[in-house]
Amino acid sequence: MATIAKTIVATGASSGLGFEAIKQLLQQTQPYKFILGVRDTTQTQAAYDALRYDAGTHSVALLPLELSDLRAVRTFAQQALDKLGDSKIDILMLNAAMSKGATDPAGPHGSKWCEPYVVNHLATLSPPPAPLKLTASRSRIVVVSSGAIRSLRDQNPTTLDTDLLAGSGADHFVVYCGSKFVQLLGAHYWRRQLQDTGCTIVAVSPGFIPLTGLGRNSDFKVSMDMPDAKSVEVGAQSILAAFTRDDLPADPEQLFLTSWGEWWPKDVYASSLDTQLQDSGA
Repeated sequence: MATIAKTIVATGASSGLGFEAIKQLLQQTQPYKFILGVRDTTQTQAAYDALRYDAGTHSVALLPLELSDLRAVRTFAQQALDKLGDSKIDILMLNAAMSKGATDPAGPHGSKWCEPYVVNHLATLSPPPAPLKLTASRSRIVVVSSGAIRSLRDQNPTTLDTDLLAGSGADHFVVYCGSKFVQLLGAHYWRRQLQDTGCTIVAVSPGFIPLTGLGRNSDFKVSMDMPDAKSVEVGAQSILAAFTRDDLPADPEQLFLTSWGEWWPKDVYASSLDTQLQDSGA
């Protein structure tokens, strides 16, 4: 009997960790159907074609997606639904991220928020694409997070309302940590909204991966000889572990999988467990 293909909808899969994760899945005998939102469909198509994967086993469909434009995000979500038809979403991977200071005087497309906040949170988890489709599919939602959530400025969520505004002047590190913290708030919010539906939400850190290009919009230089640095291949494996781990903690608030394969204790991200913050961040 033929193995049933699993369907994955993903963002941030045109390069770096996301591309590598899909690449590794394309090397498996388990069939996959991929629907990927990407900025440059032509360039990304060429990159996937160069992998020479077994097109008889897997399929890769690319849809245009500009995460800094929330209207484009809604269009992508509808196009993905149209592409899916009656097929379910087995896994929704929300991976795209950027690191950039809040120096632009205005946010993208008139937003009052800086671009990294729009890309890292609003475009992915506020709300996630097609909640009804996710619940009907009993999907697993994998949010690619970061240990940088621990470096929220002053460990004080009230700083977010200032730091994440367009033109706040906050540097790339402050903005990145803040936007990823709000992204985690969103993961908790949607875990609460989707509880008892069969959906699973897992936040996962791929670890410190210097070669992803994440810091290209800042003057912060990273290299593989820095402490705890991991390759893109290893980082992608950490993400893929979140696709399949079935040892989910009994406590639903303990949803964060580390790059070393452990479920982080809640005291590491205790401030993100405030439901009022989750509601306001969503």
